[in-house]
Amino acid sequence: MALTGGCACGKVRYELNSNPIVVNCCHCHWCQRETGSAFAHNAVIETNNIDQQGVSPELVPTPTASGRGQTIARCPACKVAVWSHYGAATQAAFVRVGTLDNPSSCPPSVHVFTDSKQAWVALPADAEAFGQFYGIDDAARIFDEAAGARWHAMWTQPSD
Repeated sequence: MALTGGCACGKVRYELNSNPIVVNCCHCHWCQRETGSAFAHNAVIETNNIDQQGVSPELVPTPTASGRGQTIARCPACKVAVWSHYGAATQAAFVRVGTLDNPSSCPPSVHVFTDSKQAWVALPADAEAFGQFYGIDDAARIFDEAAGARWHAMWTQPSD
């Protein structure tokens, strides 16, 4: 099944050319503020695996708690965030799962920064969850072999 999505007004459309490497829910206070919700739900994929259709998103520099910032790709018309690039890592796109045409096709495989999750958010008992972010030693549990290789390749290649 192809993963397609776009913004609310339909001017920005995209198709993912492969399955996401990982789908995470970030419960940090910064993501809560940025999204106006309890967490950010992201499908992480290589940027070159996004086939942009329609108008190009506007790239908006946004501060982050780490100080490295992120660039959020927003529709220039309706301003919906469709994905972001954290720090200077333009090779990795964190696609907002809620912008997929079928968001239920990407349930989270891991929850991060659960130390700051809202108390009323209940995670499944078998959920892979980390108080902060997962470490390199945790990758074998989170990723299958192919996804782990893609993750490693994405973070060891130079950014644009």
